[in-house]
Amino acid sequence: MILPGATLGMLGGGQLGRMFTLTAREMGYKVLVLDPDPDSPAGHAADLHLQRPYTDPGAIERIIQHCSAVTTEFENVPAEVLTTLAVRLPVRPGAKAVAAAQDRITEKTFLRTNGFATVGFHPLRTSADVEAATAAVTGPWIVKTARLGYDGKGQARVGTAAGVLEAFEGAGGVECILEQQVSLDLEVSVVLARGEDGRTAVFPAGENVHHHGILSTTTVPAKLPGQLGSQATEIAVAVADALEYVGVLGVEMFLTNGKLLVNELAPRPHNSGHWTQDAAASSQFEQQVRALCGLPLGDPRVLTPVTMINILGDAWDRGEPDWGAALADAGVKLHLYAKSQPRPGRKMGHLNVLGGNAAETLRRAHRALRVLSRGG
Repeated sequence: MILPGATLGMLGGGQLGRMFTLTAREMGYKVLVLDPDPDSPAGHAADLHLQRPYTDPGAIERIIQHCSAVTTEFENVPAEVLTTLAVRLPVRPGAKAVAAAQDRITEKTFLRTNGFATVGFHPLRTSADVEAATAAVTGPWIVKTARLGYDGKGQARVGTAAGVLEAFEGAGGVECILEQQVSLDLEVSVVLARGEDGRTAVFPAGENVHHHGILSTTTVPAKLPGQLGSQATEIAVAVADALEYVGVLGVEMFLTNGKLLVNELAPRPHNSGHWTQDAAASSQFEQQVRALCGLPLGDPRVLTPVTMINILGDAWDRGEPDWGAALADAGVKLHLYAKSQPRPGRKMGHLNVLGGNAAETLRRAHRALRVLSRGG
């Protein structure tokens, strides 16, 4: 076990890294953050912020010298950096799991190869692939860049083969994936922690609503009928086992025609797991610290129904948000990310709204966001 007093390395300096850092420091650890951004939210909270590229040899050596273990807050850290660090330090999650989630083609192929149901898909590596792809996958489709797209970026919905070609060429010649559009009954995600010993602690599925490709709300408990809640948990654990995963993993799923399909994997804490900060016995960030340090995993038990609602930069359109109006509801918990510049669509923070039932928390979450945005 790596015990309090040790220094933990965090690759990535965004809000997920910040929340990990704050939790780790509360638990008695020191944190070194590597992120090139001088205004990094995690860097502001860390004991030491290395403002260097992730591949910088000096920064890598400094991590090796000062840290007892290393984790990440986003999946686009170069996998070769994780491999280099893993020769000298525990790195959790490892390069294999992170690399699988960095590329949508690799990710979907991994899922399908290991027996997990997904939407229909086909790689688009050149324009010559369009004909075979549209023949193999039932339309309408979504064209997504294979790498780096998130929060709806790098995606186009199309209904014709000509539209697929146009979307692919519009992506600038990078590799893409063609995915079948399906009618959704529900979008859910399961966040879990898995230790090096293979034991897991699984949070129940959260029900997600997206607007313009960006997560808006996650509500727990989700309205999954019958045994589908248990099935979602079983699928997520099986995915983690197949990856030989160590750390916190988010597994996004679609419910369509009564069947769960795995959509995407997040090899890190997930936006849809932020509700755990106030409504679970252990937060996803505490679990990340525990899994990284080889400690027994915490209790994932839900303490109260909850809705998490994201605060985007749009909330500043009418001036500084009215925080007091939102916090007038005693069940509203505010989490801000220390980002200096609000922009439309940029995640600036979130609210966790606690209450007696899921429908009530969802209603109050929307009201709290409306009043803080000075929408009345």
